[in-house]
Amino acid sequence: MVGGFRLAAAGMLVVVDVVAQRVRTTWTKRSRGGPSAAVRNRVPIAFPLPPGVELHEVDVDESTGFSPRFAARPLGELDGVVLREADGVLSVLVTPSPWGMPKRNRPRSPVRLERGEWLRWQINQRFGPACSCGGDWSYRLETLNLAYGGRADFTGKPTRSVTELGDLR
Repeated sequence: MVGGFRLAAAGMLVVVDVVAQRVRTTWTKRSRGGPSAAVRNRVPIAFPLPPGVELHEVDVDESTGFSPRFAARPLGELDGVVLREADGVLSVLVTPSPWGMPKRNRPRSPVRLERGEWLRWQINQRFGPACSCGGDWSYRLETLNLAYGGRADFTGKPTRSVTELGDLR
């Protein structure tokens, strides 16, 4: 098993074979247009996965000139994602931040993955001045790349994809 995530299911622990990469790109109005936006738009939505990593977190933001910062974490720290395994199928549901806009009011359905498949789920949001450190509106594009039953080349084409890109005015 490459990545192990323990889920409490009916009082017992279940081991799920999952590897994930989350790429979060964050910016303010300073990077909504012009040269800074061009740099932001070149940020990859996937990076090569280091060996032996369960959760590869990649943070890219305006304050660093959109240079990526990498961290390896236990899969249990993958917040905002619900994983359920049953009969060799993994259900994945991404829940956007309750503080972000636009609100997604429609009911979501989980994506079902068979072993050996992988998912790319993208969602964008904006956050008001009260939610950001600098007092400006901030914007975020979050990409979750998640493989079930082994490693995946996240820079390639996913088996399944969900794109929830709203108008961030």
